[in-house]
Amino acid sequence: MTVRLRAHHLLCMLTYVGRGYSPAFTANLDEIVSRLNAGEDLLLIEGPDDICRPLLDGSPHAHCLNARVNQRDTRAAHALSHWLGQAIDPGRAIKPDKKLIERMRSAFALGKTRQACLGCEWIDLCSTVARQDFEGALLAPDMHG
Repeated sequence: MTVRLRAHHLLCMLTYVGRGYSPAFTANLDEIVSRLNAGEDLLLIEGPDDICRPLLDGSPHAHCLNARVNQRDTRAAHALSHWLGQAIDPGRAIKPDKKLIERMRSAFALGKTRQACLGCEWIDLCSTVARQDFEGALLAPDMHG
C-alpha cells in the first residue's frame, strides 16, 4: 500500500507529536505515521488525502476543502521542490527514507519551508517541536536506513 498525502502534510508529518483536531483524526494520523515508519511509500496527491479522511463529513465546508489549505499545498510544494531539488507535484511517488526526512527537517527548522505554515493553527506547536530538535516527533528519524 501507499500513503496518499497532499504537499503541506509532508511538513506536518515532520513535527507530529500525537496531537490533532479530534481523537479520530489523531488515531488516523498515528496509523499513517506507523505505516510510514514501517517503510511504506508516499504518493503526492492534490486535495484531501489519507490524513484528511476523518475530517471529511460530506460537508462542502470541510476544513480540508477550503482555499487556504490548497494555498498551503502550493506553497509547500514550491518550497520543498526548491529545497530538495526535485519536483513535489501530484502523482509523484516518494520514499520517505532517513536522508529525506533529515533534509526536510533541516529545511523546516531553518525556516526554508515554513511559508506554507502561515495562518495554520498548529504553527506554534510545530515551531516548538522544531526548536527542540524534533524531540517527541513520532515520524521515526532513523527509519529504514
